Amino acid sequence: MTTFEDLPAAASPGKLAALEGLDAQLSLLWRRARAMNHELSRSVHPDLEPAAYGLLSVLLNQGGMRLTELARCVGVGKPSVSRQITFLVAVGLVGRETDPKDGRAQIIELTSTGRDRMGAVLAGRQLAFRNLLLDWDETELTALETLIAKLNAGYAPQPSPSATKNTRA
Repeated sequence: MTTFEDLPAAASPGKLAALEGLDAQLSLLWRRARAMNHELSRSVHPDLEPAAYGLLSVLLNQGGMRLTELARCVGVGKPSVSRQITFLVAVGLVGRETDPKDGRAQIIELTSTGRDRMGAVLAGRQLAFRNLLLDWDETELTALETLIAKLNAGYAPQPSPSATKNTRA
C-alpha cells in the first residue's frame, strides 16, 4: 500500500501534513455524501439502492442512453447495471425504448414518474446545499469550485497510449 511517506523526496513535511489533512477531510466528505446518497435514494423509492439512484442521476443529467453507455458512465459492469435497470423498470422509474439507430438495441430513459421524483429530490438537495453554503462569499465558492474541478480532472480516465496514436491506413 502506498503511503504519503512514499511520495517523492520533493514533498516537504508541510506538504505531507497538508495531504494527510486533506485526505481526512475528503474521507469525511465522501462518507457524508454516501449517507446522503442513501437517504436520497430512499426518498425516490423505499426499496431503491444507492447504486440505482446514481443511475437515475446520470439519466436525469445526460438523458437516455444504451445500457453499455450507462455502465461506462458509472464505472460499473453491465450485469450490475442490468440488474438495477430491471428493478427501475419494474417500479416505473425508467423505461426501455428501441434504439432508432439500431433496432436490436434499447435506450434506457427516465419515465415521467422518474423525472418528477428525481426533479423533486434534486431541488431539495440543491436547496439544502445552498443553505449550507449561504454564509460563504463568492470568492470562497469560486475557489472551491475551481479546486474541486482540478481534483475531478485528476480522476478523469486517461486515454491509453494506443488510443491516442494516429492510425492512418
